[in-house]
Amino acid sequence: MTEKLIYGIQQIGIGVKNADEAFKWYATRLGADALIFDDNNEATYMAKYMGGKPRNKRALLGLNMQGGGGYEIWQYLDREPSAPKKEFQLGDLGIHFPCIKTKNITATFNRLKVLNENIISEICTEPNGSKSFYVKDPYQNILKIKEFNSWYANNKFDVGGIFGAVIGVSNIANALPLYSDVLGYDKVVYDKTGVFEDLAALKNGNKKFRRILLTHSKKRVGGFCKLFGESEIELIEAIDTKPNTIFEDRYWGDLGYIHLCFDIRNMEKLSQECKAKGFPFQVISAESFDMGDANGHWGYIEDCDGTLIEFIETHKVPLIKKLGININLKNRNPKKPLPNWMIKGMNLKRVKKFK
Repeated sequence: MTEKLIYGIQQIGIGVKNADEAFKWYATRLGADALIFDDNNEATYMAKYMGGKPRNKRALLGLNMQGGGGYEIWQYLDREPSAPKKEFQLGDLGIHFPCIKTKNITATFNRLKVLNENIISEICTEPNGSKSFYVKDPYQNILKIKEFNSWYANNKFDVGGIFGAVIGVSNIANALPLYSDVLGYDKVVYDKTGVFEDLAALKNGNKKFRRILLTHSKKRVGGFCKLFGESEIELIEAIDTKPNTIFEDRYWGDLGYIHLCFDIRNMEKLSQECKAKGFPFQVISAESFDMGDANGHWGYIEDCDGTLIEFIETHKVPLIKKLGININLKNRNPKKPLPNWMIKGMNLKRVKKFK
C-alpha cells in the first residue's frame, strides 16, 4: 500500500486527577461507556513532554457506540497534574474543546440541565446555521454539544461521540498545510472574521476572531471509518487580543485537553508527508506497541503552535479477553471497512454499572 489513509477522529486526550471518576462522568453523561482499553504502566516514549523522564500513568479509552470518536482519559500515578497557569480564554493556542454530536439539541440541553450539569450558554446558532451550546465537565473542561447528522447506530441516547474539535492557532494560513492538506480537511464550510454571537458566553467571546470551519471532501474509507464517521475541524485565530498557550510550561498529561488523535493506516507514508509539509514526527512508538490489551503503532506531531496531534495505526482491539477474541486489522484490506458485526461486537465492552 503506497498511500496513507485517515479513518477518522479516534479520540481526544484529557488529563485528569481521577480516571475512574472521569470515565464514569463521560460514560453516564455523554454515553461513552464502551471501555476499549484500560492501560496502567509507565509512559516512556513521551518523556520529552513529561519533564524529560518516563512517568507512571493510567489511560482509559471510552467510546460512545452510536458513532464518533472517544475520550482517552489520562491520569498521572506518580505526580500531581498541573492546572493551567492562566484561565482559558477564546483564541488561546491549543485545543479549545471537542465537538460532540447530538440528535436532538433541545433534549440534550434539557437532560443535562435536569442533571444540574454546568451549562454555560443557551442554545445558539453558528455561522453555518447549526445549533450548539457549551457545557463544562466537572474538571472545568469546556465541551461543545452540536447538531450533527452522521451516526453509526441508534441506542436511543441523545448524544454520540466526538465529531470534531475547535483549535486555537496563531495564524490560520500557517496551520492549513497540516489541517487541510495532511489531515484532509480540505472543504471550507465557512471562513468568517468578526464578532460572533454564538461565542458570547465564553471568556473573551466578545472579541474579534477569524474562524474557518473545515470538513473533508473525500469520504473516509476502511477500518473503523463507519464508527468514527464524518468529522470537522474549526480553527480560530484571535485578531485583536494576544493569546496564551494553553499548555505553556506544563507537561503532556496535565489537566485539560492534551492531544487530538486520528486513526490511520500506513504510518510510514504519513510520516514522510508530515515531514515534507514541515510537521515532522516528534515521537514515534515501536511498530507494534501494546496499549493495555489493544495494540498498534502510534506517533505525535506538533501543529504550528505546538498543539499535539496523535496518529494511531490500530492493529488489534480486544473483544472478549477471556476467550482471546480480538478485532485484528493488520492484515485486512486497508480500504475495506470492518463489517458491522465486528464493530457491534464492541458493545460487549460497555460498562453498565458504576460504583
